[in-house]
Amino acid sequence: MRRSVRREGEAVMGDVLGYDGRRVVVTGSASGMGQAATEILVSLGAEVYGLDVKATTTSGAKSLEVDLRDRSAIEQAAAAVGADVLGVFNCAGLPGPPFSDLDVMLVNFAGGRHLIESIVPNMAANGAACFVASNAGLGWQQELATLMPLVTTDGFDAAKAWLEANPSMYAGNGYGTSKKVINAWVAWRGASLIREGKRINCINPGPTTTAMMPFFEEANGAALIDAFIGPIARRSTAAEQAWPMVMLNSPHMSYVNGEALHTDGGFLGAMVTGQIDLSAIPMPARE
Repeated sequence: MRRSVRREGEAVMGDVLGYDGRRVVVTGSASGMGQAATEILVSLGAEVYGLDVKATTTSGAKSLEVDLRDRSAIEQAAAAVGADVLGVFNCAGLPGPPFSDLDVMLVNFAGGRHLIESIVPNMAANGAACFVASNAGLGWQQELATLMPLVTTDGFDAAKAWLEANPSMYAGNGYGTSKKVINAWVAWRGASLIREGKRINCINPGPTTTAMMPFFEEANGAALIDAFIGPIARRSTAAEQAWPMVMLNSPHMSYVNGEALHTDGGFLGAMVTGQIDLSAIPMPARE
């Protein structure tokens, strides 16, 4: 559904973000940020394919059940979606325990990356992808030497083999490591993708109320989660993270590429200006 707002003397402008009638793909579409993005995109008139391990229930969206740990399932889904894809919204993810660190790395990074790369050849000329990272990935720039061997692996199988051969790189912190890798890959891949007229960016949310939150609280404690809220003094809603993704993938954002948008209520700004001291936040012990 398109909405138009007209002020006196202005022309009517509908479909401001450019999604009406355009094909998009959302992973993690059955809940949380993915479901919120799916609902928004349907309301904007997009043809939405929702990918998840569970059925996507948003009215108007097409549902494909896909496990991002399964290369063949990813490729089948990309083929089923077809051509002229305007946007990919990669929202699927695992929180860590009770899932293994390897599964977290595969779903959060390797599988999501493989889906995007499988769609890129069929992406519209002005198409874009947005990956959900996290402020749990802060500091990735200082760890590039460690991250780049995985970032530069070629394809799902190569990434999985690298992860299986180098468990010490992510053991005990699969979630945080996966988010650092996403940030690094987006920065790295954006430079080559833009030469094809296509873009990729990521968002780095602060604590957000989704189905993942109870897992985070059980593993780390609610106090630690809330320490990363920052000056906004509340947790985000899923829709507050979905809207920035919808904006980033809009064709009107054509000069924004390879960026990490911190959708964290001002946490990063407060931290870098000394208003939040991360060293004072008690971190859980990692095995």
